[in-house]
Amino acid sequence: MTNNDINSYFKLCQELIDNTLNDWLPANDTEPTKLHSAIRYSVLSGGKRVRPVLVFATAEAFGLQKEQALAAACAVELIHAYSLIHDDLPAMDDDDLRRGMPTCHIKYGEATAILAGDALQAMAFEILCSYGEHSAIARLEMMKTLSIASGSQGMVGGQAIDLDSVGQQLCLDSLERMHNFKTGALIEASIVLGALSATITNDEVLTPLRQYAKNIGLAFQVQDDILDVTSDTQTLGKTQGADEARNKPTYPALLGLEGAKQKAKELHLDSLKALDQLGQFDTFRLAQISEFIISRAR
Repeated sequence: MTNNDINSYFKLCQELIDNTLNDWLPANDTEPTKLHSAIRYSVLSGGKRVRPVLVFATAEAFGLQKEQALAAACAVELIHAYSLIHDDLPAMDDDDLRRGMPTCHIKYGEATAILAGDALQAMAFEILCSYGEHSAIARLEMMKTLSIASGSQGMVGGQAIDLDSVGQQLCLDSLERMHNFKTGALIEASIVLGALSATITNDEVLTPLRQYAKNIGLAFQVQDDILDVTSDTQTLGKTQGADEARNKPTYPALLGLEGAKQKAKELHLDSLKALDQLGQFDTFRLAQISEFIISRAR
């Protein structure tokens, strides 16, 4: 398939996610109106929707339709949206721009932004409880997967390590550990949630899926670091060069720009090797997404 085909697939998935979240999120005129306006502004302002796309592609590999994995896809996107709101706060990364628009705290104030993130986290688990035709056991396993990936041993833990690492020289192993938490954990959860939506629970399948997920999760961050050096603010939709300005450890800083690009390619190849262990399933879309991750421009 051509690059246009994967772009079309992303667009189809994005439209489904956006339309569903538009229906599921409280309306702007629902009290408290400022809070719900901030929530809708942050969630529906665009974005690549990589995590829900991964949920869909994984579920489809096991014969499901996208609609059968909607609850998991929307839940992981709401966790991601909450994390971006909080990451942008003055006490965290202190960013003014997200997806080419003012960040939530710039538009609505810091207190409302904090509450919007809090509410989105709760909504994610409400969705897993309430939507889809999953068994009680499947729902519990999905909630466990997403909660671990979101917490102190996952995304939040990675953010804490990131904040503590500003201005420090990290070795490559320490940098990878941080990003396996901060970025990789939620990407891995997306893959596992897609499998769980299809009632896939055996280690023979989940283990190579997790290996694939770890590789693309790290590749995603490596490419982010590369783009922070090589792209521009308008293309990225966020402030270019922000990591360097904050003296944050990055892959180009440790490996050089060409070394970072080579690292991304190696991770992509390792992700394909993991998929090779799942030859009885249709993992073509997952392979395409891995290539998309290291070739994207924003």
